[in-house]
Amino acid sequence: MSVEDYLRLNGKYLREAEELLARGDYIQASEKLWGAAAEVVKAVAASRGVTLGTHKSLVRYVLELHKQYPELGLRQGFVMAETLPINFYEDNLPEEEVKIRAEEVKSFINKMKQLLQKTI
Repeated sequence: MSVEDYLRLNGKYLREAEELLARGDYIQASEKLWGAAAEVVKAVAASRGVTLGTHKSLVRYVLELHKQYPELGLRQGFVMAETLPINFYEDNLPEEEVKIRAEEVKSFINKMKQLLQKTI
């Protein structure tokens, strides 16, 4: 897939997450937020000629970016995103916590898009 394809999916999942949050469907929003985060990581990787195919490869890539740009705090934002699929399956987070993590994930996505602009 291309950078544009990953960004299209990122935008789709992010819009869907916003709609779900507004409706109070925090379980479904959790999964969409994770998807949006994963797709933006893949977009940045693709812009640098790297293909990511597994969850582990996403983690490794974000860790690598975190080492290159520690001031962005990418690892922390990604870890927040990673926790959200658990909420999708287990409904283990209070609504307020999902909202907090949603803001962290959106911040992470914005930072990743800044990196993307540096590479294109």
